[in-house]
Amino acid sequence: MNEIGEKYLSIGTIVLLKNATKSVMITGFASMSPETGEQIFDYSGCPYPEGFLNYNEVCVFNHDQIDKIIFQGYSDEQDEQFKKLLVEQLELIAKEKESKE
Repeated sequence: MNEIGEKYLSIGTIVLLKNATKSVMITGFASMSPETGEQIFDYSGCPYPEGFLNYNEVCVFNHDQIDKIIFQGYSDEQDEQFKKLLVEQLELIAKEKESKE
């Protein structure tokens, strides 16, 4: 099972963010900032228990903003393989961005 120090939690994981009173369910990874389209956040999520209601209620956040893991989402071999690929792709994006700067 993932600990909070491990980079990516599974889809369906429910977390409480720092300084928040409402829980969030993780629904996606590597989401771009809706305001700028430039910054990539670790996660996207929706309010729990309501779920996705509209685009205005989708939130993006980074792993270090998580205060508490309330429920760990399902993880299997496919999930672990996906996370490895995700990390590899994000490392490539970071290297490309560095080379352009």
